[in-house]
Amino acid sequence: MSRYHVNALLLVLCLGLVGLLSACAGTPAQSASPSSRMIETTDLAQVADTALKLAGQVGADHVLVVFDLDNTLLAMEQGLGSDQWYDWQKAISTADPCDPIVVVDRLAVQGALYFASAMRLTQADAPAQVRKLQEHGLKVIILTSRGDDFRLQTFRELRRGGFSFYASAFGPPGGYAETFMTTPDSRPVRYEDGVFLTAGQHKGEMLQALLNKTLTPWPAVIVMADDKAGNLQAVLGAFAGSATSVQAFRYGGEDATVAAFDHAEAVRQWNLVEPDLRGLQAQFGADNYDLPAASAKTACSAVSPRTVAQ
Repeated sequence: MSRYHVNALLLVLCLGLVGLLSACAGTPAQSASPSSRMIETTDLAQVADTALKLAGQVGADHVLVVFDLDNTLLAMEQGLGSDQWYDWQKAISTADPCDPIVVVDRLAVQGALYFASAMRLTQADAPAQVRKLQEHGLKVIILTSRGDDFRLQTFRELRRGGFSFYASAFGPPGGYAETFMTTPDSRPVRYEDGVFLTAGQHKGEMLQALLNKTLTPWPAVIVMADDKAGNLQAVLGAFAGSATSVQAFRYGGEDATVAAFDHAEAVRQWNLVEPDLRGLQAQFGADNYDLPAASAKTACSAVSPRTVAQ
């Protein structure tokens, strides 16, 4: 082989090597996504920083950030009407539906309390952490177990807290004007201004359904923050085996407040405010909340088994 052919061959090999190295460097969107995992945190800044770091690796267009609402971004000012109050009521109702401290229709009662009460930030910089993500061009939404009945109260408190998800939502601008069902036998849900009200349904299946309904490609990475590990496991399970990585943050910033929930104080407060809430409903109608008749537990015996046991 002549020196000319040898030099030409070396040039081709060098150019190929340069191209290979360039391809290996790649663009951010070509970088591999991290493995799915569950992470404990008490600071939403860790969630935001992780999402931004991943956006730098895979591209902002390939990262979706999902926040829970109750006890993750906002929390009730008092125990009454909070997530921990609802879970407690559900537990005692299951044990004895005729227990005197069981409220009639806890969801309706919670809706009335959402209307009458207010919420606080779980941490002072929560809105700033959300805005930081939005300003970097990431898609950011809320995925809450609240249903459409709580829509007005939910948006009121988000606005008071300094949150807006309209500009960072995916799908049609503003979402959908009406509720819809993800399957023929599911409960109605609503997606509006980046807030997905899922009516207590499986959060993994709900997120999949929303992505599919809006014709949104599944992201390379979902970064999700929720105070309930079960909700995060639902999302991890839904996307397991797919090309989508889930970075699930179990937010514990409200754990101490949840643990300190005072059952007796919640009962005292409910007994105090129930007549007023019913009076307002009788006077002005059930446009903002709809408490059932107080006598709905008429099927219960005069003395509940739990009361006797005490």
